[in-house]
Amino acid sequence: MALIYIVEDDENIREIEMFALKNAGYEVMGFGCAADFFAKVQERLPALVLLDVMLPDEDGLVVVEKLRAHAKTRRVPVIMATAKTTELDKVKGLDLGADDYITKPFGVMELISRVKALLRRSSGMEEQRLYFGPVLMDQEQRAVFVDGTLCELTYKEYELLRVLLVHAGIVCTRDMILERVWGTDFEGESRTLDMHIKTLRQKLGAAGSMIKTIRNVGYMLIEEK
Repeated sequence: MALIYIVEDDENIREIEMFALKNAGYEVMGFGCAADFFAKVQERLPALVLLDVMLPDEDGLVVVEKLRAHAKTRRVPVIMATAKTTELDKVKGLDLGADDYITKPFGVMELISRVKALLRRSSGMEEQRLYFGPVLMDQEQRAVFVDGTLCELTYKEYELLRVLLVHAGIVCTRDMILERVWGTDFEGESRTLDMHIKTLRQKLGAAGSMIKTIRNVGYMLIEEK
């Protein structure tokens, strides 16, 4: 179920949009200002953002600019919703990085159709990204970011983190990790895994605490509450 964030200061409009998208089968969260939206983005990235241009604390165009400026959020699909109808406003939003533009007033069916279309277009790109809490792995660039900052990892550390991200919330046994990262012919001691977990935690900084040791079993990636 795709998670959609709606950033709209008009409570009535926001409720209508949330109701429509929930009925269409999406998980939805609404925000009345940019500050609340950005605070939540730090906790969990959405599959798509429906963003109003006229917000009480920050212009929606600035919000798009900020999203595109950070590695963690630069590829999150954005649909801009606004009462502005001039071609110049639309072009400016798209030039800054918005993926689509919908003009108020719009019908519920049009909204759902645009959301579905954009999610389809972005689905291939989403497969290239793995994220959990503040950690983002861009497999296309083969790069890892923590809170938007590049984290330099060795080849084995990267592969180890990838296994944990793919199975986030699920216990990964030591044997499974050794097979996936070191190969079926690996004959070294499992102490090698422990050492790589230790260095990976250190390089991830505070996010490293999400890697939990499951005694006598293996490791598990759990987001801190």
